Amino acid sequence: MKKPVSLLVLTACLLSTSLASAGDADLRATAKGLFKPIPATAAEIKANPHNDYKLRLGHMLYFEPRLSASQLISCQTCHNVGLAGADLQETSTGHGWQKGPRNAPTTYNAVFNTAQFWDGRAADLKEQAKGPVQASVEMNNKPAMVEKTLKSIPEYVDLFAKAFPGEKDPVNFENMAKAIELFEATLLTPNDGLDRFMAGDDKALTAEQKEGLQLFVDTGCAGCHDGVNLGGTDYFPFGVVEQPGAELLPPGDKGRFAVTNTSKDEYVFRSPALRNIALTAPYFHSGKVWSLQDAVAVMGSSQLGAELSEAQAVKITRFLEALSGDQPEVLHPVLPPSTASTPRPDLSALPTAAH
Repeated sequence: MKKPVSLLVLTACLLSTSLASAGDADLRATAKGLFKPIPATAAEIKANPHNDYKLRLGHMLYFEPRLSASQLISCQTCHNVGLAGADLQETSTGHGWQKGPRNAPTTYNAVFNTAQFWDGRAADLKEQAKGPVQASVEMNNKPAMVEKTLKSIPEYVDLFAKAFPGEKDPVNFENMAKAIELFEATLLTPNDGLDRFMAGDDKALTAEQKEGLQLFVDTGCAGCHDGVNLGGTDYFPFGVVEQPGAELLPPGDKGRFAVTNTSKDEYVFRSPALRNIALTAPYFHSGKVWSLQDAVAVMGSSQLGAELSEAQAVKITRFLEALSGDQPEVLHPVLPPSTASTPRPDLSALPTAAH
């Protein structure tokens, strides 16, 4: 006796669902072995314990342009919280409209990186916060001038005292960096497609994104892009198999070599984190690639020695697009006014506008 057509269709659907579920389970197990979810709350920083006053202070200082000599540039300038912690520039514009040497990495989820900056020269977010303030091409300021500025503003003096209780002179450059570090550690983006898939939601990734995840693993991408942040965990040569051209890999920027002065570290960089990667173009330390699919193709040939087909590059790109999590909603704080004793902006390096 023949089965009714509707029963045949139902049987086929159930078999297809069963096979898909089995495939999802295997892929989920693979993903959970390589990656870890972004937590919903910031991890505790042992050397920098949390208190609400310090967090509030760090929030304000992240947006504080008076940390720069010109009083025009803040952390927010190059790490915009409305733009996934990046700035839409190949390389950021700093003091006197100078262009920085490298693309600005996102501050989102940066607390999970093994070190900060493309070359890993800062061990943590506290050390990272000190760098741009003093860099001549960025904020061009000095610790003593930062401290003088902050001490001239009573609201900051009061907030530093509450944030760092018991200290004789709490308004100092080190504590400025600690406060910013604590705030940046809250800039997390949980609940993206990968994390929801790893948590058991089979529909969190489309079929094409699941194929892209499988390709991401099978082609070796996960060898450099693993852990919580899908990257940021180690250092690798840009061009393991084949060095890209001088536009993408400027010969004058030797990466981690400038930190270690060791020949094996020439053109070695910290692997970029891939969380929210679809939101943080342009790509690579040179910032020369604006298309995520093009960046995937470059990585295939340069790092893996694999000429990815267009279909493969598209699927991996679709998977990367699933890595955009819940973006934190950060209000711009109201900053306290300057006083008569607050140093004035240094505008000597700024070009004079024609009127």
